[in-house]
Amino acid sequence: MKKINSNINYTDNIYYICRTILIIGLPLTITSGLVLSHLSFHSSATSSNSGTDNLAITISTSCTLGSVVNIPHSKEVYNGNYETNIGKTTINTLCNDGNGYSIYANGFSNNEEGNNKLINSAYPQYSIDTGLATSGLTSSWAMKLNNIENDPSPTPPSIDSSYNDTYGLVPNTWTKVAYRQSGTTDMSEGSSFTTTYSVYASSSQYNGTYNGQVKYVLLHPYKNDSTITTVPTFEESFAISGKEKVSINGEDYYKMQDMNSYICERVTNTEETPTIQLVDIRDNKIYWVAKLGDENHSDCWMTQNLDLDIISDTNAQNYVALTSENTDLSSDQSVYTADNTIYALKGSGDTYGYTYENGVATWIPERSTIAYNQLSGATWTNDVYHPYSYDRLDTSTGAPVYPDSNVSQAVAGDHGLSGNYYNWTASLASNDSTNASGNPTNSICPKGWRLPNITNKEFGNLLVQYGIIQNNTDTTYLDGGFNKMGATPLYLVRGGLVNNGSLSYSNGNGNYWPSTFVNGSNAYRLNFTYNNVDPQSNGSRGYGYSIRCVANGS
Repeated sequence: MKKINSNINYTDNIYYICRTILIIGLPLTITSGLVLSHLSFHSSATSSNSGTDNLAITISTSCTLGSVVNIPHSKEVYNGNYETNIGKTTINTLCNDGNGYSIYANGFSNNEEGNNKLINSAYPQYSIDTGLATSGLTSSWAMKLNNIENDPSPTPPSIDSSYNDTYGLVPNTWTKVAYRQSGTTDMSEGSSFTTTYSVYASSSQYNGTYNGQVKYVLLHPYKNDSTITTVPTFEESFAISGKEKVSINGEDYYKMQDMNSYICERVTNTEETPTIQLVDIRDNKIYWVAKLGDENHSDCWMTQNLDLDIISDTNAQNYVALTSENTDLSSDQSVYTADNTIYALKGSGDTYGYTYENGVATWIPERSTIAYNQLSGATWTNDVYHPYSYDRLDTSTGAPVYPDSNVSQAVAGDHGLSGNYYNWTASLASNDSTNASGNPTNSICPKGWRLPNITNKEFGNLLVQYGIIQNNTDTTYLDGGFNKMGATPLYLVRGGLVNNGSLSYSNGNGNYWPSTFVNGSNAYRLNFTYNNVDPQSNGSRGYGYSIRCVANGS
């Protein structure tokens, strides 16, 4: 497996919190809140009347956030009157991407994307729609953008004509409102714009407290699209969710650990499978993932084998704690205190086991991953009483291994790397899986991801969707099915298995662990060879198989 240099400098989880609004590094999402209370109007960058917001992004190893200045804005609005320039939210952008950036806005009332109403908190049926009315019986509210007068930045952002010093509708989908077609690498050169609002309250408008919000997101490089696509890309979906990137060796990646069902569901399959590379922040290794499935159901899958090295020595220089904050470990304390649990808490004299403190679970494994040149019968025994894992690299050179010519010939990037091999106990993040049953809770997948589930026939359903087998329990390939296993978009690798300390590659075996228990010695697996495929085969729980993790979609 290609190793990514972990000696990097990046800003880790930079948060600037101003009461209810979260301002983060890359990308940055800003929510501008508006409150109309008994027809007195308050405009602010947050629901707590902050007058300045900062969009600060970095594509280098530093992050700079401007200050947030609390300036309350208020304006009396009377029935039958049209009021303009209510409040002022200043948004400062700082982007060192020379290819520019685009800023999109969307209604965000009641924390619901696309909701562009001023909502009466007590009587929602009397809410005010966005609109440009200035008289009559229809109440409305709108927004406009202006560049800062005497802005010292050399190139202030361009404002879309629909909002440039003129009032436009508060959008109900992600709509570009400002942009800069070329940027600067000088982090001191920022640029700004302001947002103000207009409200017309008709003579019949119901009194009460009205709340409305506009949410902004900055994407880079510059996009010519007027709206974020109805079917967002992975990049857009992560950005819309306010996730930040980290810089690895000069490249920016979203995090595996930031994947969630909301992000995955937004990305809908088209004729071209949506893909992205994400970084696992536990060891800074980069993985391809894709949205796989059809219009009826699809999930986000890793399309590259997991390569996480397990470290048992908590004092080791390369030790990274595997916790419920970065790994698929339950934060439910009962998981670790139940009778006969396979996730037993560490005793006072124990060197390994689970700890649980302040709602965070941590797994301290009994055994470290076996190095690529150390695998033997003395280091690996097929059993369920210990977690075993093996780091497969070339035994002579330590170079990454592409064991499956069917994959490596068809693939760009590192889809075809063998990754690590894990016995079932290790795959479950357990030190002893003797008492396992059903589908155990934990796994060594990144947080937000999990092992596939044979109870739900997830491997079988996936193969059916790509024309490899007819039904989700079939063991016979359809025509061309074998070649599809290793081709885009699945890239399943025939990497063999580890058996009693030896790497076995007979008949081009490919094997992947799910989470599903069979009996005291076996668990289910996906197994395939040149000749046949079985999405719910039995496999010895002591063998070492590959892992692909999955995140829920729609």
